[in-house]
Amino acid sequence: MANVYRLKGCDPFSSDYYEIGGEFSTLQEAEAAARKELNELEVAQPSAQSGGQDGIQDRVYIIHPNGQFVRFR
Repeated sequence: MANVYRLKGCDPFSSDYYEIGGEFSTLQEAEAAARKELNELEVAQPSAQSGGQDGIQDRVYIIHPNGQFVRFR
């Protein structure tokens, strides 16, 4: 298995996880991609209307090379 970071999204309303494309060789690259994804979610699901990251707005997780899921805020 390659030593890469990946992103996953989660719809907290349905508890479904979904793939967010891309593989990243460093945590910094993964964090930049996660930040971009959160910015796009803010346009599609404004936190003011969805309860923000603790409401129904989708969540973004960074999957570390060891398989650990870490929520990106």
